[in-house]
Amino acid sequence: MLTKNRTSVSSKPRKPVSPEVAPRSARPDVGYRRELAAAVAAARAAGRTMRENLYAPKKINATYAHDIKLELDVQCQAMIEKELHDRFPGISLLGEEGDAGDSDSPQRWVVDPIDGTVNFTYGIPHACVSIALQTRVEATAAGKTGRRPAGGGYETVVGVVFDPFCGELWTAIRGGPAYLNGQEIHVTQTTKLREALLSMGFAKARGTLETSLPYFNQLVRRVRKVRMMGSAALALTYVASGRFDAYVESGIRLWDIAAGGLIVECAGGEFWHEPIAGRHAYRMVASNGRLRKKLQAIG
Repeated sequence: MLTKNRTSVSSKPRKPVSPEVAPRSARPDVGYRRELAAAVAAARAAGRTMRENLYAPKKINATYAHDIKLELDVQCQAMIEKELHDRFPGISLLGEEGDAGDSDSPQRWVVDPIDGTVNFTYGIPHACVSIALQTRVEATAAGKTGRRPAGGGYETVVGVVFDPFCGELWTAIRGGPAYLNGQEIHVTQTTKLREALLSMGFAKARGTLETSLPYFNQLVRRVRKVRMMGSAALALTYVASGRFDAYVESGIRLWDIAAGGLIVECAGGEFWHEPIAGRHAYRMVASNGRLRKKLQAIG
């Protein structure tokens, strides 16, 4: 039985219709609606390809100790790139499968075409498309707002995460609420670690993996349960939706977290992250805003 502060969203099944944005009367007067619509269309197009190929044989481009690269990753990113470029030719793209244009331009899309590739390769229907739009924030402007940019002097202004297997679409525009299939979502109110349900990811690099294992050994004794789901973007949206209380990762890439991090913030949570060694690499704690310091004190 769920405690009363477990989640702020209804337990009734959500009807996945018109999920791009909430009803107009519920929307704040914020910009970037055209960009949001383009990101949703691109995510849906890539999601259809994922759904059609979940159980099909897959061409593997590369394998690593803890990761797999598929030809479908490349195809889905190309599909997303075309969709976004056709609508916004002046915005560059930074993606897991490569960049298009100047990735240090004033605006850029940040794309993970298949987040959860290993799950997807093995036919596990827990993977998603993640698309964010970032704008450059000057140091003086960032200081005035008090916001920490989402990466390298940028902040995320649009976030879209689409799970094609559950038909769930999360959207957010900075300054407004976060939505799941058109319904506003909120993080939990949990304050005690012993009552918390957490997600944790294990980094692919050996160094961060060795750091994560001792932390996990301590964490699992302090919280109610720890889940390792295999998709960073979905873990973030699950925090935003009140399914998880927090998500911890010691080594993750920007394209995995840019969209989901904004969705967490717009749902009332906290998306703490700091750069580590590696291209667009971070350690992060996403939470309901009540647990981060307690989680960081472990270990």
